[in-house]
Amino acid sequence: MMQFRTSPFSNLPPVVKNLLVINIAMFLLLVLAQLIYKVDLNMYLGLYQPQSEAFKPYQLVTHMFMHGGLAHIFFNMFALFMFGRVLEQVWGGKRFLIYYLVTGFGAALLHMLVGYLQAQSLLNELPPDTLAKIQTDGLEALRAGKNYVNPEMARLNAVINTPTIGASGAVFGLLLAFGMLFPDTRLMLIFPPIPIRAKYFVIGYGALELYLGLTQPGSNVAHFAHLGGMLFGIILIYLWKKGQFNKNQWN
Repeated sequence: MMQFRTSPFSNLPPVVKNLLVINIAMFLLLVLAQLIYKVDLNMYLGLYQPQSEAFKPYQLVTHMFMHGGLAHIFFNMFALFMFGRVLEQVWGGKRFLIYYLVTGFGAALLHMLVGYLQAQSLLNELPPDTLAKIQTDGLEALRAGKNYVNPEMARLNAVINTPTIGASGAVFGLLLAFGMLFPDTRLMLIFPPIPIRAKYFVIGYGALELYLGLTQPGSNVAHFAHLGGMLFGIILIYLWKKGQFNKNQWN
């Protein structure tokens, strides 16, 4: 008698499956565009600060499906696969998709707010025409691998004209939701390889992101975007728990 093993992907709920497909397809398109046309799509579909000449409203959506490398997309998609499939089975597809998008948008909004405050702080120490100068030629300088000699101008240019990419904000929202819905579920860490309850993992990770965001403002990692995903996740789950939405409308 023959036995057939079903793939774990065959039982994936539809929204998670489609999100995985879109993210992987966009990553392949990114790689092909770089190899064939020498074009970095992250420079056009990543999210810029509103002060940048490169900012476009559609980037609020497209940045969530762009990634910077294999490790970046692997860990984001692994988390989406691990936590997203459970949450979609609990919530249903419509509610899960709304949660995913809201936390992704929330991550982008908090990231832009923090970037705006950083930019304003730097502008207070620079001549009045600095912003106009950076808007004119700062973006092209970064794309050419260059930046200003003045350290404050260089930081300001990096804040305004460096695109943010990745699904990490929404993924941190999923992590937050999993920790709230299944607080005592044990997760196995990779480094060190020890089990930890989901609620403690979420609290510890959130505290680490806050610490890194405050102490490493020039980091290439958008720590406040991660926190934004968690923050908007808490708000949305709280609203749902308070009965602001009729559960039947999601089914």
